[in-house]
Amino acid sequence: MNPDKTSPYLTFLRRLLIFSAVLGIIAAGFWFLVPAKYITPSLPFIFIFFIGITLVSFYFLLRSSSKAFITFINYYLLITVLKLFLFIGVIFLYMYLNKADAAPFAISFLILYFLYMVFEVAYLVLHFKATQK
Repeated sequence: MNPDKTSPYLTFLRRLLIFSAVLGIIAAGFWFLVPAKYITPSLPFIFIFFIGITLVSFYFLLRSSSKAFITFINYYLLITVLKLFLFIGVIFLYMYLNKADAAPFAISFLILYFLYMVFEVAYLVLHFKATQK
C-alpha cells in the first residue's frame, strides 16, 4: 500500500467515529434536557450496534466496488435489504422483551437508522465521485 494514501476503509472508520461522537454528544445533551421516560437506557448500545453494522456493510461494499458496477449495485441492494430485515427484527425483539421501553427504543433506533443511512450513502457517493476522477 502506498504510504501517502490512506485506506478508504480507515478513512471511513475515522469519519464514522467522528460522526458517532458528534451524535453521542447531541444524545448526551438530550439525556440532560429531556425527561428520562423519553430516553431509552439502551441508547449507548444502539450506537455501538449501528457503528458495527455500518462498518461491516461498508467493508463488503468497498470490496464489491472493485468489481463491475452492476455487481456493486447488487451487493448494495442485498446489504440494504438484509440490514432492513435485521433492524426490524431487533426492534420487534426488543419491543417484545422490554415492553416498558418499547416506544423510546423504537424512536431512538429509527432516528439513528436514518442518520447512519444518510451518512453511509453520502460517503459512498463522495467516495465514488473521487475514485472516478
